[in-house]
Amino acid sequence: MDAYNQQLIESVHPPDWVNPEPADIYDLAVIGAGTAGLVVAAGAAGLGLGLKVALIERNLMGGDCLNFGCVPSKTIIRSSRIIGEIWRGQELGIRVEGVEIDFGAVMERMRRIRANISHADSAARFRELGVDVFLGDGKFTGNDAVTVGQQVLKFKKAVIATGARAATPNIPGLVEARYLTNETVFSLVERPQRLAIIGGGPVGCELAQTFQRLGCDVVLLHSHSHILNKEDPAAAAILQQVLQTEGVNLILDCQVQQVTADRSGKTITFTTNDRIENITVDEILVSAGRTPNIESLYLTQVGVDYHEKGIKVNDYLQTTNPKIYAAGDVCMKWQFTHAADAAARIVIKNTLFSPFGFGKTKLSNLVMPWVTYTDPEIAHVGLSIHDAQTQGLQVGIIKIEMSSVDRAITDGETAGFLQIIHRQGSDEILGATIVASHAGEMISELTTAMVHKIGLSKLSSVIHPYPTQADCIKKAADTYRRTLLTPRTKKILGLLTKFS
Repeated sequence: MDAYNQQLIESVHPPDWVNPEPADIYDLAVIGAGTAGLVVAAGAAGLGLGLKVALIERNLMGGDCLNFGCVPSKTIIRSSRIIGEIWRGQELGIRVEGVEIDFGAVMERMRRIRANISHADSAARFRELGVDVFLGDGKFTGNDAVTVGQQVLKFKKAVIATGARAATPNIPGLVEARYLTNETVFSLVERPQRLAIIGGGPVGCELAQTFQRLGCDVVLLHSHSHILNKEDPAAAAILQQVLQTEGVNLILDCQVQQVTADRSGKTITFTTNDRIENITVDEILVSAGRTPNIESLYLTQVGVDYHEKGIKVNDYLQTTNPKIYAAGDVCMKWQFTHAADAAARIVIKNTLFSPFGFGKTKLSNLVMPWVTYTDPEIAHVGLSIHDAQTQGLQVGIIKIEMSSVDRAITDGETAGFLQIIHRQGSDEILGATIVASHAGEMISELTTAMVHKIGLSKLSSVIHPYPTQADCIKKAADTYRRTLLTPRTKKILGLLTKFS
């Protein structure tokens, strides 16, 4: 609890906070002050309609994104990227000797940045916006009421935005040995020399590469045959090779059987290839799925159905109680900050505007990009090849290797590709995957094209600065345009050229 964490707590859960006296009735009561809840509350209060809005948070305002997710992880990923640059420096004619990694300073910088950003999500700021902020456990105690401590908040409509937390695998001895999750790993102040990560999804891969670069000996245990098993296999293969080259010990197709702890460390027993093996580490980070935060809400009392993956909602994010909506990780398969933000905007429209004749907005209409922030990054939007095949769609595939993009060559960042899936016989973009150093910055051009129905033909007419890695998008669009040249067209063009 250094000065930066004290500053953080003062912002997002002030120890001396006094909950306001509840209004007679709230137009909107929001439970959970992560991204979805904050956007709903700020958006509703900022409409200038005089709406009464209550925002309830039992832990830290800002939720995972500020406290345990995007902000802290991307901050230390930035530090680790410098190490990656140094490792590649010799290929670029630069030799750097005697590099010292100050792990404590890296983590202190993260805490400083997180604290400085925290005002945007603070209790004080939302009070200034006109939101009644209640810190404490919120639970439904009636069809139109939420209770926080001894206070009863009556509402016309409510929004559940309580998010999710790291799931705990059923591994004997894991709890007793003590383990890290995304909620505790950023509290480290000393570098664990030996770190095991259970789970090879996006978060597991990001942190495996990051901590390996920051000087840990990382072993990544994953139950599937390759990492990122929900991503394009070709994209996952590139990152898998990079992680292995950088020294991450990948153990695939494995099942963790138990964990034991003694003075030598924490020993993980696992099976792989029909063999039982052991590995001893100093810390274990679990990154194996998410569990929705729904246990203490008393949902059955208000007729809100749920299952193990979260609250059941329709395409308008309405629960089985028509007065109660949900948004974010507590109810959605897309568990990203930008997805929670987009869902919150849908909830604002559907709760406050649709009753007055405005059309409802559907979750299924969203075009959702996502990024795995490794090096190289993996970005995706829309359908994958597997999705298209499952839906029985006839598609064309255009693939541009980064090794053919001049800027990627000059940067020494040729490991990667752009792959665009378009409807067969049409330039309509159905999906795209980018593997590149800054793929996350590049995917938005294709997302914009998909949202606004801009096809490959029009993208081909867009001038891209040369040289940039995003030039691969124009290369892909030009490749599509060339497919439109039939043999007859080529013959006519040849004759015109000959006689011109």
